[in-house]
Amino acid sequence: MKKRDVIRAWRDGEYYSSLSNDERAEMPESPASVIDLGDEVLATVTGGCSIDAGYCPTSTYCSPCPPRYCP
Repeated sequence: MKKRDVIRAWRDGEYYSSLSNDERAEMPESPASVIDLGDEVLATVTGGCSIDAGYCPTSTYCSPCPPRYCP
C-alpha cells in the first residue's frame, strides 16, 4: 500500500471502510491512535467543570487558561 493511501485511510473513515480486510491488515498503526493512560493520570482528569456556575466537584484546578481555581 502506498504511503498516500495509508494517510488517506487514517484521515478518511469512508475510504478506510472501502478497503478490503487484507488491505486493512497491511495498514500500520496510526500515530494518533489509542494512548494508554495510567490510573494516576486518570485520577486527575475532570470534565464538565464550570467556574462560572461554581461547580467543580472533583478537582481543585479547573481551567488552565487563564489559571483559575474552583471555589
